[in-house]
Amino acid sequence: MRKLFLPLFLIVVMVSCKKSEVQSANAAVDIISEDKVVDLYQVAPPKSISEKLLPDSEPSSASSKKTDTISKKVIKNGDMRIQVGDIKKAQEQVGDIVKKNNAYIEKEQFQNTDLDDNVDLTIRVPHKNFDALVNSFSNGVGSILAKNISSNDVTEEYTDVAIKLANKKIYLEKYRDMLKSASTTKDMLEIQEKIRGLEDEIDVAEGRLRFIDDRVNYSTLNLSLYKEKVRSSATSKIGFGSRFADSVTEGWNSFVSFLLGMISLWPFFLIIPLIIFLWRKWKAGRKK
Repeated sequence: MRKLFLPLFLIVVMVSCKKSEVQSANAAVDIISEDKVVDLYQVAPPKSISEKLLPDSEPSSASSKKTDTISKKVIKNGDMRIQVGDIKKAQEQVGDIVKKNNAYIEKEQFQNTDLDDNVDLTIRVPHKNFDALVNSFSNGVGSILAKNISSNDVTEEYTDVAIKLANKKIYLEKYRDMLKSASTTKDMLEIQEKIRGLEDEIDVAEGRLRFIDDRVNYSTLNLSLYKEKVRSSATSKIGFGSRFADSVTEGWNSFVSFLLGMISLWPFFLIIPLIIFLWRKWKAGRKK
């Protein structure tokens, strides 16, 4: 029995050793293949640049966080036209109201015509003081001829631009990482072109967000001060007799202008009698 048991034991040990060698060899092959895949991936970038920039979970998570932090964005604008008795006094009142509400005059334009005096002002005021500013102009400055107040909710536009901006910044970082590992000049040029395009789009988006923030934080009011003149002519302050004399003078001046205009046509008056003479002579010749 001992003679039979010893050979069987040796056979079992040999078989188990071969199995362990095979398994270890397979494991080594797997490790080597994985290392080769990683090395090849690091050395040779994909043929298509967009393969490394496929949408993943990062932009969506960043977008959701950005959406949660954006507050309501409302732009307020207004137009007012006020008739006043004294332009200078009204301007002083406007200046006091503007300072009181921490506002400032962005643009001022004065126009003096024969019919009226006009002062057009563009006023920028903090959003929270807009209503107080409008109410101050409505009381005591003059008679309101026109008033138009509007509110524009731009929260949706602001959110959309902010989300796209965050995504573009993520993609920009990915392109910059790819540029560091680019192995050919063609890939480098293509990646640089993508980077330039994204940087331009990011600048535009950031400029749009700054503009919206400015319009939201500071509302705009277009104010027009208007003073009507009684009459534009010099006869507005004199009596009826003087006006009658002025009317006679205007009539005489009109007649003189007409007469001088007729005199200026004297060449035509010389040609007309000549034409009549020739026509009569031609007609008499036909009768004979």
